[in-house]
Amino acid sequence: MTEDAPEAGGDARSVDAERLADALATFDGTSGERRAVARAARDLADDGRLAADRGVEPAVTAETVVRELRQAPDGGPSERWNWWVGSLDVAYGGYRAFAVRRFRADGDATG
Repeated sequence: MTEDAPEAGGDARSVDAERLADALATFDGTSGERRAVARAARDLADDGRLAADRGVEPAVTAETVVRELRQAPDGGPSERWNWWVGSLDVAYGGYRAFAVRRFRADGDATG
């Protein structure tokens, strides 16, 4: 896999949510769950705080998310995502807003 490139005219920080949702299939879960995690990852990338905290740009790519989620103890995409976001919150603060709390079958994160 290669690093995500922004779409023409897109923000250099933005992650390709569709590509990430496909990559998250390695952790099972429903397509809706994977899309909700991918949307949260895109929001995290667009926010820019992880790039600032880590000093790396882009800080959120499909490869980075999958690599980080592989380190989680177990669970589907949302449990693993929330484990990572929790780790970021402990390390840097301010990441709880990016947790996936609920998702619909259509993949919309609902809070």
